Amino acid sequence: MAGHANHDYHILPPDIWPLIGSISALTFTSGMVLYMHELASWQIVLGLGIAGLIATFFSWFSNIVREAEAGDHTPVVQLHLRYGMILFIASEVMFFVGWFWSWFDFSLFPSALSDVVGGQFPPVAIEAVLDPFALPLLNTLILLCSGTTVTWAHHSLIHGDREGLKKGLWLTILLGALFTCIQAYEYAHAPFGFGGNTYSSAFYMATGFHGFHVLVGTIFLIVCLFRVYKGHFTPRQHFGFEAAAWYWHFVDVVWLFLFVVVYVWGGWGAAIH
Repeated sequence: MAGHANHDYHILPPDIWPLIGSISALTFTSGMVLYMHELASWQIVLGLGIAGLIATFFSWFSNIVREAEAGDHTPVVQLHLRYGMILFIASEVMFFVGWFWSWFDFSLFPSALSDVVGGQFPPVAIEAVLDPFALPLLNTLILLCSGTTVTWAHHSLIHGDREGLKKGLWLTILLGALFTCIQAYEYAHAPFGFGGNTYSSAFYMATGFHGFHVLVGTIFLIVCLFRVYKGHFTPRQHFGFEAAAWYWHFVDVVWLFLFVVVYVWGGWGAAIH
C-alpha cells in the first residue's frame, strides 16, 4: 500500500531517451555548423545526429503510446498534454511570425536595401513571379479540403464511427501528399532560385518551412492511421489524434496567410511567370 498511487498523475519511470535526444540534437547542430563552414566530416556528424533524433522520436513516442494504451493518461494527464500541445503550436506561430515580419520589412521598406533590390519589391533581379491563381490556389483548395476531411475523421471518432475515421484519415493523408508533390513541382519550375535577393530568400524560407510542416503533419496522421488499424483511440481517450488534428489545422491557417501575403500581395504588379 505504501507504493500505491493515490493521485491522478502519471509518474514516469527513468528513461535514457531524453539524454540520447539531447546528445543527438547537439550532434545534429554541430553537423550543420560543419556543413555551413564546409569543414571535413560534416556528412558523418550530421548523419549521426539525424539518425539519433529519428531513433529518439520513434522510441520516445512509442513509450507515450504504450502509456496511453495502459491507461496512464488520466483526464488530468490528458489536460496537461493539451496544454503542452497548445504551447508547442504557439511557439510554431511565433516561428512563422518571424518570416512574415521579414517579408513585410523587405516589401514595405525596399528603399532601405536600394543597393540590393533596386528600391523596389519584388527586386529588379526577379523578372517574373509565380502566378498565385494557378498552382498556389490549387494547393490552397487542397489544404482547405484536407481540413474538412480531418474534421470528418475527428467527428467520426467521437461518435464511434471507425470506418468514417479511417476514410477521413486516408483522404487527409492523400491530400497532404498531393500538396507536397505540387509544391515540389512548383519549386522545380519556379523562375527564380534560392538566395541572391530578399524576395527569393524570404519566399523559399517561408513556404519551404511550411512545406516541411505539411510533411511532418502527414507523417503524424500516418502514425494515427496505423494506430487506428491497431484498434487504438476511443471516443473518450484520443489525444494523439486530437493533437495531430490541431497541428493540421495550424498548417492550414498558416498557408492561408502565406497565400495572401506572399503569393498574392507580395507579387502584386510584377510580371507573371
